[in-house]
Amino acid sequence: MYEDEKLVCEDCGAEFVFTVGEQEFYAEKGLVNKPKRCPECRKKRRLNNRRHRKMYDAVCSKCGAQTQVPFKPAPDKEVYCKECFAQMSEN
Repeated sequence: MYEDEKLVCEDCGAEFVFTVGEQEFYAEKGLVNKPKRCPECRKKRRLNNRRHRKMYDAVCSKCGAQTQVPFKPAPDKEVYCKECFAQMSEN
């Protein structure tokens, strides 16, 4: 049903392949538009958007370490550092 398709990146102009696997993934997720950017430009765009996110200083409720979180901590809610959050998520 699907075949690999060559597309041109709108950012860098490089040719890239929209693979059968990617097309199946897009269809499964209900995505109807083909990608406009090559995988490398998509990655750069995601990372660039992530860097502009405002970070807030906080103190981990579990270990007391200084940390930063991508949301404004509410005074009545606990906040955890990356390590403590990961430990809690494993349990």
